[in-house]
Amino acid sequence: MKNFKFFRPPALIHKALVATILVASGSVFAQSITMASTTSTEQSGLFGHLMPEFKKASGLDVKVVALGTGQALDMARRGDADVLFVHDQVAEEKFVADGWGVKRYPVMYNDFILIGPKNDPVGTQGKDIVQALQKLSAANGNFISRGDKSGTHAAELRYWKLAGADAAKGSGYKECGCGMGPALNIAASSGAYVLADRGTWLNFKNRADLAILVEGDTKLFNQYGVMVVNPAKHPHVKTQDAQKFVDWVVSPAGQQAIAGYKIGGEQLFFPNAGK
Repeated sequence: MKNFKFFRPPALIHKALVATILVASGSVFAQSITMASTTSTEQSGLFGHLMPEFKKASGLDVKVVALGTGQALDMARRGDADVLFVHDQVAEEKFVADGWGVKRYPVMYNDFILIGPKNDPVGTQGKDIVQALQKLSAANGNFISRGDKSGTHAAELRYWKLAGADAAKGSGYKECGCGMGPALNIAASSGAYVLADRGTWLNFKNRADLAILVEGDTKLFNQYGVMVVNPAKHPHVKTQDAQKFVDWVVSPAGQQAIAGYKIGGEQLFFPNAGK
């Protein structure tokens, strides 16, 4: 049998082999995290503003999967996300209480608004969302609901219940099962009413004849929270990197970045971490 000498690869080949091994072992992928979030934070343009700032601070990339809050929570329960950025406080607190999340941190807020045709055929305009929905129900006004278990959809259902119309929303009520942007597009093309978050509305270009009709009601307050998925449920979750994002977004630097996002000089989200 012939003797074989061990072959030492040249330096460049050696580096390539090491890189291949790192990729195969997942070490390279540790430089990114997956965030399940809402269509409102994505479609408002906020994440396009925030994520480059976070990467400069941490070196980490964030892959954002924009869903309704209910779907985002389900995604995290399956272990398909490392961190959540959503806006349904009751559902978020239950998510943590059930052991799926490590801790919930308040991070920012804005508000919901009722959008509808400028001529307001149902006469909803004012500051009372409950009264506006009662009028829509009585008049069978055209209303587009997201119907997607999102934070906006959950808020809308609460308002219908307060209006005493959760079981009788009127024949004009339609569910699209879609995100905030598509729901606004449907409302714009059909002259319907729709509940929206202010951030997505300010970034929405296809307004047609729509306008803000109800705003300023304290019930329209819209709080966002952020949570790391619990590694006790899903050991593969990138807990340390996900926590880096949470720590940054509630830090003075992250809060300043949120406050700095404006469209046409108007601030879309208001930081309130620790409050």
